[in-house]
Amino acid sequence: MPLTPPPVTREPIHTRAIECRSFARDDGMWDIEGHLTDAKSYAFENKYRGMMAAGDPFHDMWLRLTVDENIVIRNVETVMDVTPFQLCGNIIPGFDKLAGLTIGPGWNRDVRQRLGGVQGCAHLVDLLRPIATVAFHTVLWSKSGPRKKSKEEGIKPPLNTCHAWSSDGEIVRTDFPDYYTGA
Repeated sequence: MPLTPPPVTREPIHTRAIECRSFARDDGMWDIEGHLTDAKSYAFENKYRGMMAAGDPFHDMWLRLTVDENIVIRNVETVMDVTPFQLCGNIIPGFDKLAGLTIGPGWNRDVRQRLGGVQGCAHLVDLLRPIATVAFHTVLWSKSGPRKKSKEEGIKPPLNTCHAWSSDGEIVRTDFPDYYTGA
């Protein structure tokens, strides 16, 4: 169900679109890809790119993480097709710092330590959160249902991140009993 109709007339201004997709690879790993675009609904002047037409993207960026069965990042690919400043692409090699990280508890902290502030690109760092969610859904859930991972196998469910994932709740009890804390 969509949001209710707006109570007043309004004009669109800015659209950010994020799409994340995952792919099973022949070598047993997964590619998780994210794509981010930003566009304005009006024309404007960009000092670096000149006149921007309404709807032209001023950000068009891609990020691919290749992860293994424990959601450890094995490879990173970053592309900036469109940026508002010529120097934006200079930060692309910095994203290689993600290789070797595990997507799981502490992920956001680890990303900020490696790519926070001037060490990264705010837009690509923002894109890492939904990419991480898609990676988790991809690796933890197969086509046949959730992988019943035990504590010894390394992947921890997102315990206590929302009411459905309460460590003493039904989802954890039935799908991840090793992590269940209820009575």
